[in-house]
Amino acid sequence: MLNYDLVIIGGGPAGMAAAVSAKDSGIDSILILERDDKLGGILNQCIHNGFGLHHFKEELTGPEYAQRYIDMVKERGIEYRLDCMVLEISPERLITATNKKDGIFQVQAGAIVLAMGCRERTRGSLNIPGYRPAGIYTAGTAQKLVNIDGLMPGKRIVVLGSGDVGLIMARRMTLEGAEVLAVAEIMPKSGGLQRNIVQCLNDFGIPLLLSTTVVDIQGKERVEGVTLAKVDEKLKPIPGTETHYDCDCLLLSTGLIPENELTRNMGAEIDRKTRGPVVTKEFETTIPGVFAAGNVVSVHGLVDDVSKEALIAGKAAAEYIKARA
Repeated sequence: MLNYDLVIIGGGPAGMAAAVSAKDSGIDSILILERDDKLGGILNQCIHNGFGLHHFKEELTGPEYAQRYIDMVKERGIEYRLDCMVLEISPERLITATNKKDGIFQVQAGAIVLAMGCRERTRGSLNIPGYRPAGIYTAGTAQKLVNIDGLMPGKRIVVLGSGDVGLIMARRMTLEGAEVLAVAEIMPKSGGLQRNIVQCLNDFGIPLLLSTTVVDIQGKERVEGVTLAKVDEKLKPIPGTETHYDCDCLLLSTGLIPENELTRNMGAEIDRKTRGPVVTKEFETTIPGVFAAGNVVSVHGLVDDVSKEALIAGKAAAEYIKARA
């Protein structure tokens, strides 16, 4: 049984900022548990720039932004464990986790900051008819394949959904030599930032098809094509508006939701709208001593806002610990 004053679940931008804030607020016994093999979270695969304009007052890539906080964590001697999967958290703040080195182990925390981030909606939540061929990826998975693993998911691409990751991947795939045929968005306006629409689509001549969705996927072993159709005000496909595209890859950028299984299973109240935990202005959940910050609370457009939130949560967790000492 390990004991720490503060345990932070997640070593991405929220988790690291919370750890730094708590350390600077006088808490020395801190442990970060991260399921990946390095700190930084999703920022490690976001090699485009545009990060840090508000928080660091300069434009950084995702890895550069992450490295700023990795350096802060190491400079302060904050302990962290990588390749750790947290299995369960009890309302009494007992954490059960596992990794290859230690097997299953438990950590008793004086306070906890939840910083698990968010995940992508998958095809299973979209109810698209057709077979289940190879060549269908979430935009984030494709981003990791291209930017981390050096693999191309396809050569002729259709993107469904105009979230920022989808827009950025439309540009990224084009730069890598693929042909992006269209970005289809079921809503009458894009869900991405205007700057990404301009820089990622308009500058590369990639069409954005609003009020349009995928109604069929062709191919059994591998995607061979998709059919797009216009939708009405009730988001139902309009017969006679179908257009076929020959492609070998469909990228899904259809929204993000907080990584909330641990949060829900420990008994914290979940906000129906955000799908993350209900929190106070200090980012404390409905379970005393358990705080949450960043995309695990609600999906943010800017990582700068994630860090800002986590700094508050880290300080509040430190105050909670000191009040109980």
